[in-house]
Amino acid sequence: MKMPRILITVIFALCFLIDIFGQVEKTQPNKDDPAAVALTQHLSETDGYVYPKDPKVMENLKKWQGYKFGLLIHMGLYSELGIVESWALCPEDWVTRPGYDDYYKFCNDYRNTKSKFNPVNFDPEKWAKMFKGSGAKYMIYSSKHHDGFCLYDSKYTDFKITDKGSPYSTNPRSNVLKEVLDATRKVGLSTGIYFSKPDWNSHDFYWPYYPPKDRNPTYDITKHPDRWKRFVQFTQNQLNELTTDYGKVDILWLDGCWVMPKSSITPKVAEFCTYPHDMDINMKLIAERARAKQPGMLVVDRWVQSEYEDYLTPEQKTPDKPLGVPWESCITMGGAWGWVKNDNYKSSKELVHLLVNIVAKGGNLLLGIGPNGKGEYEPKLQENLAQFGKWLEVNGEAIFETIPVEPYLDGKVAYTAKGQNTIYAIYTPSNGENELPAEIIVKTNLSGKINVNILGMNNKLKFVQKNNEIKIQLDQKLRSELALKEGVAFKLSNTK
Repeated sequence: MKMPRILITVIFALCFLIDIFGQVEKTQPNKDDPAAVALTQHLSETDGYVYPKDPKVMENLKKWQGYKFGLLIHMGLYSELGIVESWALCPEDWVTRPGYDDYYKFCNDYRNTKSKFNPVNFDPEKWAKMFKGSGAKYMIYSSKHHDGFCLYDSKYTDFKITDKGSPYSTNPRSNVLKEVLDATRKVGLSTGIYFSKPDWNSHDFYWPYYPPKDRNPTYDITKHPDRWKRFVQFTQNQLNELTTDYGKVDILWLDGCWVMPKSSITPKVAEFCTYPHDMDINMKLIAERARAKQPGMLVVDRWVQSEYEDYLTPEQKTPDKPLGVPWESCITMGGAWGWVKNDNYKSSKELVHLLVNIVAKGGNLLLGIGPNGKGEYEPKLQENLAQFGKWLEVNGEAIFETIPVEPYLDGKVAYTAKGQNTIYAIYTPSNGENELPAEIIVKTNLSGKINVNILGMNNKLKFVQKNNEIKIQLDQKLRSELALKEGVAFKLSNTK
């Protein structure tokens, strides 16, 4: 007896037993770190993925997989300057510093931006309302990027927004991370904290005695073990305060993979993990301490193949086919993670198509956005998020808590499923498409009495069922009306 295709898909989703690999398609050029391209290759190493052993972590991981859409918020000194986050501090050949021909002058000016950064229009409740209205189910906020500037009241550095040298320190809401997390939880979203493992402000990482040459420590940590030990302790201390003092945290999202044990470097990431010594910060201890206070917390040590990478995080990319492991594409709405001047944002239609593409392959979309130095989001960004959220209000049934189902993507039609008896075929009209085809072909082996309708509409649709295909007929008026939508979700279900 032949097993129904949709049942096979259910088994795939629940047991993670299908291991499908493919090429990776580019959704947008990565304008920041070229090493991010290497993650394309990292996706082919999913056979090395280590499933969590903790039942609570597995439970939360499965719940997270149903979220499908989250937001990643970057904010820092770079928001005041309107430049790409942190990277201009890194003296690598690909980095540019427009207006500067002196690296050290730039670094000095950049760090002195602490005395100017004053997000006086920061409104966490307004932010949270925007997050909720976008349809996002979780939010991850950047506590500290590679530059080391903290958006929270760390006890272990004065390079932070709450320090007396920062004009915003006198504001009652100066502990920005706490305010954002609290407001976001109140509107019902899960929360996460982004944290950079490297810290280019720490003298135990970028020791000024030696000039920096790249993103790695400026010194040989084997010759100065005490200095490196201080940095490891500093990092552990900061992560401990983040997972202790800021309420419930669902995800600890760690960036800067080149800070990793030498034994964890795989051939796929070796090209940008060139430091010759072991940069182990003891992730086992960090994860154990965090989960002792935050049971079931997801830990994402990005690109470090180990038991502390609870899900994969392709950056500015999506896999060509479903993966057999949990994954999330982190992709910017514009060209940078934070706010830059005159950025070009993806439209709500582009965002819908991106989300549909990812969800059809079993992944999540983590959309990167950021406010300017005053703590405000660009009107166009807000408009796109709001329109995106309106689409999800109507069509979220075809997105949230779904599983991938063959054929996943077929031309302009993407597939998702719930249970054994319901699939969704989401048609994504292209720009300039004035009307949908007269016939939408849905490939499925659903049998029995089948109901077909469009989410958000009461139209009774005519269709013909034959040879594992359902051909949905659309009249002229409906075809033109549907072409105006970002995406059209057809629901097909049987009643047996």
